[in-house]
Amino acid sequence: MSENHLTATRMLDLDHQVLTELVESRGWKSLPARERIGAVYDYVRDEILFGYNQADDLPASTVAAQGYGQCNTKSTLLMALLRAVDIPCRFHAATVEKRLQRGVMDPVVYALAPRSIVHSWVEVLFEDRWVALEGVILDQGYLDGVRARFPSTSGAFLGYALGTTCLASPNVCWRGQDTAVQSTGVNQDLGIYPDPDAFFAEHSTNATGVRGWLFAAWARPSMNRRVRALRART
Repeated sequence: MSENHLTATRMLDLDHQVLTELVESRGWKSLPARERIGAVYDYVRDEILFGYNQADDLPASTVAAQGYGQCNTKSTLLMALLRAVDIPCRFHAATVEKRLQRGVMDPVVYALAPRSIVHSWVEVLFEDRWVALEGVILDQGYLDGVRARFPSTSGAFLGYALGTTCLASPNVCWRGQDTAVQSTGVNQDLGIYPDPDAFFAEHSTNATGVRGWLFAAWARPSMNRRVRALRART
């Protein structure tokens, strides 16, 4: 581990008032390491609802203030909060096949989407090993909504922003081991970075230029409406 697994960056703005006040109010710093990781993880998983922000490279404070996020933005917030409570962490980048998003994208958006979509998760240093925290992406209410939409499915499932070998009980709870909720949709590993800033300095976000404008103005609101409708099924 190097010191840059604990440092702040533009995106990991852990000294921002929004984040410092959150950390102080929750009392996370007083917890043992295992419980500290779990408390931050549970906050980002369930109190920051699953949804699509206007960009992938938002600062953590913006994600916290908006109160929702997807894989890349939730990863940024999770990393910032972990570092704010002195837990070393790093950024693991990949792509997922767009079939993972079938169901939350309407047919026109799905047809226009690239075949592979930038994806990421956080790896935390715990008990001298790196543990993947990909299961933070989908809140429990949304997961319950997907299960309610597919009551006869309990095994492998790919779609509706979910990629798992077990829809009935995906591996999303922090128990000191890897968590995952979109992992079966991964089709390319892009490597490990000290922070999201370093990754996005080398790779573009999912939506840029005209495509970015269309996503922000049209596709994103439609996708968020579908997410809310699924969550409301519970």
